[in-house]
Amino acid sequence: MTRTAPTAPAPGEVLPPPREPGAARRSPLSRVRDAIFRYGLLILLAALVVVFAVTQPAFFTTFNLLSILLSVAVVAIVALGVTVSMSVDGFDLSVGSTVSITVMLTAASLVYWGLGPVLAVLIGLVTGTVIGLINGLLIVVARVPDMLATLGTMFVFAGGSLLITAGQSIASGSGYQGAAPKGSFTDAFTWLGQGDVLGVPVPVIVLVVVTVAVILFLVRTRSGRLLRAVGGNREAARLAGARVGRLRVLAYVISGFLAGLGGVLLAARTGRGDVNVGADYLLQAVSAALIGFAVLGANRPNAFGTVVGAIFVGVVLNGLTMLNAPYYAQDFVQGLLLVGALVVSFSALFNRKAAR
Repeated sequence: MTRTAPTAPAPGEVLPPPREPGAARRSPLSRVRDAIFRYGLLILLAALVVVFAVTQPAFFTTFNLLSILLSVAVVAIVALGVTVSMSVDGFDLSVGSTVSITVMLTAASLVYWGLGPVLAVLIGLVTGTVIGLINGLLIVVARVPDMLATLGTMFVFAGGSLLITAGQSIASGSGYQGAAPKGSFTDAFTWLGQGDVLGVPVPVIVLVVVTVAVILFLVRTRSGRLLRAVGGNREAARLAGARVGRLRVLAYVISGFLAGLGGVLLAARTGRGDVNVGADYLLQAVSAALIGFAVLGANRPNAFGTVVGAIFVGVVLNGLTMLNAPYYAQDFVQGLLLVGALVVSFSALFNRKAAR
């Protein structure tokens, strides 16, 4: 049997794009499976909203939906910082301690030192930024592995938050070791955590702004694309001319800054400085960032998926609370959600590699 040689395209003829490897062999079942991997978490989130709205009419109200967003605002902001650190193939374990020490320093600035709300906010943001810089220098200059460096600073700054107040919480009217307080939590400061603009809580507005900023930074800016390139292949990024060390430090500075911002908002929302208040935020932020891997089949750190992951956990916990589920089951539920999201995400990644 003779084979005819492929003919050249006629002038002006547009050839169809080449098929992806394995595209012709994909069955309808595999396409359905890929769609589930890609949209499964979003579908599940929508289904949960419907179920909770039907069983609890008070769930699907503007007040409750804003309450959910308010409850996850700080977690999502901190998780966005974790996402940036993960984008360079790192991992910031110190974000919970950063939240704690930021809360305590912000509260001390207001109550102990009477510095006023503006300086208190600046001190909180600078604190988070400096901690991020310390983490970055330990990792890049001292060459300490990411997880070990941030694990060490986690303990250092958790202890530091206790040293600031000798292990005591800070509230308006309380002085340091018997001394009279020089200030208090002012209305201008607490408005950042308890106020609203046209009915929308301020922390929710801050979350929206931060989310858009992080997405645009990672996707649209040269530095953001280089961060992701470093996370994908550090050596290839270096050979392409990227300043890998500076980019990794930048990622941790951003993570620390966002953790500091979360601490400022948390102090403003609670109106006090509680010791170790940020301890739970590490697990919640990491959970949101990792659950985000399963959103739209990303299989990598992404800001949109992180926020969806935080909202997903918030919806589940809010709905369970309305159904009178015991409070002590929350960590168990968060763990199940995290494991399930990771199974979906990495199963999809494995199937894609196998198809190639």
